[in-house]
Amino acid sequence: MSTTQLTPAQHAILAKAINTNGGKVEWFPDNIKGGARKKVLEGMANRAFIALDGDGWRVADAGYDALGMKRPEAAQPVPEFDAELERDVAAAEATWQKPAKPASRTRENSKQAEVIRMLQRPEGATIRQICDATGWQQHTVRGTFAGAFKKKLGLTITSDKEQGGERIYRVA
Repeated sequence: MSTTQLTPAQHAILAKAINTNGGKVEWFPDNIKGGARKKVLEGMANRAFIALDGDGWRVADAGYDALGMKRPEAAQPVPEFDAELERDVAAAEATWQKPAKPASRTRENSKQAEVIRMLQRPEGATIRQICDATGWQQHTVRGTFAGAFKKKLGLTITSDKEQGGERIYRVA
C-alpha cells in the first residue's frame, strides 16, 4: 500500500474516476463546490495525481499509485509506416489524371488576343508596335506581359535586342 496521504475528498474523487469513468475526473462530493472544487483540483494537479487531458482532467499514474491501484495498460502504438498500404496508395495515385489547365480566358476579338497573335509571329513585336495596335501606353503593355500573360495565362515571354534596334518580344 502506498504511503501517500490523500484527503478524504481527494481519495473519493480519484476512486470514483478510476472505478466508474475510466480515469476521467467528472464527479465531486456534494460538499465541494465552486472555489473549493478548484482548490481540490489544483492540489491534486500539483501533486501530479491528475493531469489535463483534452478538455478535462484524468487520473495520472501518481493517482493510481496513491490509491494502490494498478495503472491502466498503455495503448499499443500504431505503426507509423505501412509499406503495403503505401504501395497501394501510390498505385492508386498513379492512375489519377491531373486536372487539365483551364482554357485561356482571352476572347478572340480582344486587344489581349491581338497582342498574343503579334507575339506569336515569327518576327515577334515591339512595345511600339503593340502600343500602335492597341492604343495602350508602354507601361500598360509591360504590365500585361507580367500580369495577364505570365501569371494568369502562364505564357513565357522572351525578348531579344539587336545592336542599335528596338527590343523584340515573342511568346516562347
